[in-house]
Amino acid sequence: IERALASLPADLVFIQLAAPSRTVIEKYRQLNENVEHLTRRINERFGKGDYRPVLLRRAHHEPPTVFRYYRAADFCYVSSLHDGMNLVAKEFIAARDDESGVLMLSHFTGASRELTEALIVNPYDLTEASDAMAGALAMTVEEQRERMRAMRSYLAEFNVYRWAGRMLEDGARLRRKDRLTGRLAERVEGV
Repeated sequence: IERALASLPADLVFIQLAAPSRTVIEKYRQLNENVEHLTRRINERFGKGDYRPVLLRRAHHEPPTVFRYYRAADFCYVSSLHDGMNLVAKEFIAARDDESGVLMLSHFTGASRELTEALIVNPYDLTEASDAMAGALAMTVEEQRERMRAMRSYLAEFNVYRWAGRMLEDGARLRRKDRLTGRLAERVEGV
């Protein structure tokens, strides 16, 4: 992590909004302590004066606050090691009606298969991830807008209403199938 940080701009600030979760479970408590320890270590090594490269905001954040962070960010990095955080990626895109900012996604997220205009990285490869961060910071406004427009267009088309409609269609198809297989079973039993 330290090598990757060293290759990024000296004034970069990584902000982690971390909602407390499952704090009564020992493993989660240990994970929280480890993250706080790592944050302190990075800030001690790379911080100067009031500057801290990593800001850990551990608290519940209301949606308007989260959206202000999304809108202020030069990039959003969703570094999931397993499928997850897809909503965070989509919220970032929805918040960026200014069509700027860059989305970086772990290739393990489901969203990486939908939002192909994002910068897709292997989160285990720190060199690749830090190079992508540097690329995000150097990306022209025109390229940011082109990528963001494409992702916003995709989200406008494949929204919650389409998802709900597909769920209802799938449910109706399963009910028809169950009825048909039930009728077939009745005929077989009656023979």
